[in-house]
Amino acid sequence: MAGSVGTGRVAPRSSPKRYNGMDPPLSLTRPTMFDLQKTAELEKFLVEAGLYESEEQSAKREELLREIDGIVKEWVKQLTSQKGYSEQMIEKANVVLFTFGSYRLGVHGPGADIDILCVGPSYVNREEDFFVTLHGILTQLEEVTELQPVPDAHVPLMKFKFHRMAIDLLYASVSLAVIPPDFNISEGSVLCGVDESTVRSLNGCRVADQILRLVPNVENFRTTLRCLKYWAERRGVYSNVTGFLGGVNWAILVALICQLYPNAVPSMLVSRFFRVFTQWQWPNPVMLCAIENDDLGFSVWDPRKNPRDRSHVMPIITPGYPCMNSSYNVSSSTLRVIKEQFKLGNKICQEIDLNKASWTALFEPFIFFEAYTKYLVVDIVADNDDDLRLWKGWVESRLRQLTLKIERDTNGMLQCHPYPCDYSNPTVQCAHCSFYMGLSRKEGMKIHGQNFDIRGTVDEFMHEIGMYTLWKSGMDLAVTHVRKKQIPYYVFEQGYKKPCPPMHANQQEQSDRHDTEDDTLTASMLGQLKRKRDFDEAGHSESCKSVKRSSVCLGYEESPPEYGSIVSKVVSENTVKLVSSALCNGVQNGLSHGNVNLESANCSSSPHGSEESAASGTSCAAVETVHMVYETVGPESSMACVINGMVQTMAVHTPLKCVAEKDEPKFEGIGSLANSNSAEFMEQTEMLTGNVLGENMHLCE
Repeated sequence: MAGSVGTGRVAPRSSPKRYNGMDPPLSLTRPTMFDLQKTAELEKFLVEAGLYESEEQSAKREELLREIDGIVKEWVKQLTSQKGYSEQMIEKANVVLFTFGSYRLGVHGPGADIDILCVGPSYVNREEDFFVTLHGILTQLEEVTELQPVPDAHVPLMKFKFHRMAIDLLYASVSLAVIPPDFNISEGSVLCGVDESTVRSLNGCRVADQILRLVPNVENFRTTLRCLKYWAERRGVYSNVTGFLGGVNWAILVALICQLYPNAVPSMLVSRFFRVFTQWQWPNPVMLCAIENDDLGFSVWDPRKNPRDRSHVMPIITPGYPCMNSSYNVSSSTLRVIKEQFKLGNKICQEIDLNKASWTALFEPFIFFEAYTKYLVVDIVADNDDDLRLWKGWVESRLRQLTLKIERDTNGMLQCHPYPCDYSNPTVQCAHCSFYMGLSRKEGMKIHGQNFDIRGTVDEFMHEIGMYTLWKSGMDLAVTHVRKKQIPYYVFEQGYKKPCPPMHANQQEQSDRHDTEDDTLTASMLGQLKRKRDFDEAGHSESCKSVKRSSVCLGYEESPPEYGSIVSKVVSENTVKLVSSALCNGVQNGLSHGNVNLESANCSSSPHGSEESAASGTSCAAVETVHMVYETVGPESSMACVINGMVQTMAVHTPLKCVAEKDEPKFEGIGSLANSNSAEFMEQTEMLTGNVLGENMHLCE
């Protein structure tokens, strides 16, 4: 809470408790006055950034939990009565609520959602009693809005807002007829006689409790975790669903640093976090304790026995039985992005340690739309906000598969950076949003004239999207390929693009040449759009059929004339109908941009093959296919990425350098990780399987 964080406190923290980690500490060095001062500055920054709840907000959150507890307790008593149990059994009927996630770890901020697990008796099941009966009760409550059941998720849950507070509610039925009020969820016997979905539901609470038990100093852990979660959000690498790291992943990584430096304060822990994980040799696993085995028969993470575990690129293993890889969503492309951000964070922390930078520099946002020259855009539309929420959730959960498929079909040479934010045009009233993915070639590859045709990849992705069981008429999407200059202004902070740095003379000449080419194309497109609009005013056809990428270019706030005025007029007539029509027909005119062929695909009537749609009559998931050509130009020491005739210089990164210098006593012992238990585990794994998961952990000579 905000009141527990002293912005000017410089006194040493309480002595750490007994060390319980898997590896011995790297350093027992205690903080200097400089470290304590930097910690006070960091805590002040976090408070000023609004990352702590007020006492009033915390009290409101606790009151909401009590209300939800009363609702589910009444629900289970009604079920017990309906199932014909005795009056005595009805009186004893009970459920127990447990929080998990950021709230249970004590690092939640204002407005953060509450993750709740409801543990109930064996005769109350998830499929009917939870997702049907309790769902029906919640729909009748005025204080419940945006109710969304997700029964097919990896961890089944119901999402809703309760008094405008976001709630994720899970249910677990354990092998007990009566749940005692003092039910201990950490006991191993809780897992007896339950299925794997229930184990995953229970694991959130069990893992959170285990993490808090394994860190030397809980307060230092919480401050450091709060800091790094905020950093990850600012740098665009906080999202489990899109292939980055979620809350539990960051908690385990921070907990390991706390174990390795048990006497360090948060400013030291943040610096060492980046220092260690910049040099971490993935896929060596991050583990807080030894992997436990039990006789209950549940699968645990073990690449010696499970072939699927050998493919994990960034294993972060949950503590406690059954141990699982919490970061299985991470792909090669997203791992590359995470590692790049670790390196940048480490560089800034070195400057902070030398008093050459402030904490503000560490939390500068990542300007995603200036980082790449080419992007994939996934546009989503629906008839109303409720349908969009369902449709968007499904599409977002599958975006990781698109990244994996692009990696697979290009042998890892074309890398995809999904950005974990969705955008919508505030000037357009229809239910819509867009996701963006940056495209780049893998560094170090020198293949002249390499073609990347991902039309089949996108078609496969669209087919999987079309398998959505809750699909409704009007739910449409399109996958298209755009240049950086086509990105709409409303995706940028404050609604405008930041000015680009001055160009070198030859870069300016090259840019002018491409701008001339683009102007020629723009004039041609504008002419087509004008002619089409004139034709439409005669009433012969719909006005947006020749508008390319209408689902994104729905009237820029400061839009180029070829998009803004025309599409704004079109959308004002019948928003959902025309947007859906544009998704179907907006790519029918195949355009060739320099070295990229944008060809239209066959447009089916809908993702499900439906012949009718209330939105457009021909609702479909239209795909503008992408055919990308990359070329190598210039001297051997530099590479260029050519897409649409645009040249992007690709820097060649030098091998990782050791940043823990021998003459810095505060980082002594970091090389001892080479002989850690984690390394021995990996060596044994490699010897037994013959599959090299990664080099032995070797952070510094």
